[in-house]
Amino acid sequence: MTIQTKEFTLKDGRKAQIRSPRDEDIPGILDYLRLSAGETHFIIRYPEECGDYTPEGEKALFDRVNTSDNEAMLICLVDGKVAGNCNIGWSRHLKTRHRATIGIALLKEFWNQGIGTRLLQELIRIAEANPDILQMELDFIEGNARARALYEKMGFRIAGVRPNAIRLKDGSLLNEYFMIRPICR
Repeated sequence: MTIQTKEFTLKDGRKAQIRSPRDEDIPGILDYLRLSAGETHFIIRYPEECGDYTPEGEKALFDRVNTSDNEAMLICLVDGKVAGNCNIGWSRHLKTRHRATIGIALLKEFWNQGIGTRLLQELIRIAEANPDILQMELDFIEGNARARALYEKMGFRIAGVRPNAIRLKDGSLLNEYFMIRPICR
């Protein structure tokens, strides 16, 4: 699914764009993936695990998602730099197509600028436009209070926990929380 460009102003006055990814975004996305993986342990991968991401793989991903009828990816660009991305997807199976799964991440330098809120608003708009979707679902890692606050502000509520779901390099184990947001029409 392709989403057209939407422009908005960050809290610091800079202009930002949210849109579907394009081929010219591939170098920026690859940089973003590696950088974001090293900024916090709340991202599911470490930077050294980003070696599997290639320009060819990202192009194939962009092509698949942009032509899909059950998933979308959005990127946020600030001054031409990929500041963050998000995605939404749902099943075609009758028993589970009412559930949309989402994910979102931002580079640390762009935190507290309103990007996360704008990206989630766009994902909610996509979900609300689909009459089959009754709820949105996401996960967050224990200790990520900023993400939890954003998700709760946007109407998500904790529905469950996966104990010890994340194991850090130092051996620490962290819970992963499952959140749901009902779609109200």
